[in-house]
Amino acid sequence: MTYAAIVLSGGAARRMGGVDKPARPVGGRPMLHRVLAAVADAAPRIVVGPAGPLPDGVLMTREAPPGGGPVAATAAGLARLAPGTTVVALLAGDLPLLSPAAVADLRRALQGPGGGPGSGPHRPVDGAAPFAADVACYVDGDGRRQQLCAVWRVAALRAAVDRLAVERGGTVDGAPVRGLLAGADVREVTWSGFGPPPWFDCDTDEDVRRAEEWTR
Repeated sequence: MTYAAIVLSGGAARRMGGVDKPARPVGGRPMLHRVLAAVADAAPRIVVGPAGPLPDGVLMTREAPPGGGPVAATAAGLARLAPGTTVVALLAGDLPLLSPAAVADLRRALQGPGGGPGSGPHRPVDGAAPFAADVACYVDGDGRRQQLCAVWRVAALRAAVDRLAVERGGTVDGAPVRGLLAGADVREVTWSGFGPPPWFDCDTDEDVRRAEEWTR
């Protein structure tokens, strides 16, 4: 299954004093570059938001308006996808522990048997044909969905953005990212691999220090 990747690198990083958070190094590499490495097999890879030098072949765009939030950034990333793209990873740019294996688990979950609309893991009714999920995303130990560590069917993600725009009077500026999952067929994935959770994001200096320890 081929796929694309949209990586969101915006955000005010207020708890870090407004620094360019995805550019902060962890294990000697900017967090954003670590995320891009985890989806090295995606085509295209699209970064939405401010970014410094990027690896060859990575596209960059900006949300409208700048600073409009993750849903506006998602819409900008979707606009850069080639026609015919069916699957896309939607990722935050501050996930320094994300790995290719973790992304592959999400992609497999999206392709596996699903269920109808709901808020939990999907299991087909005995004897019924499986439903395809709209999105696969990780959930943490407390059951919280990690909306920006997910793999979507492109048609479902476009529909979710369009629905939010209608609900908000024609704009997704400032829309909460959790709104994308409302009404979607969600496959919740628990991390079964070794090591730290791939959705660990760095919102504070302490988070960066913890991530550094995990990468040693």
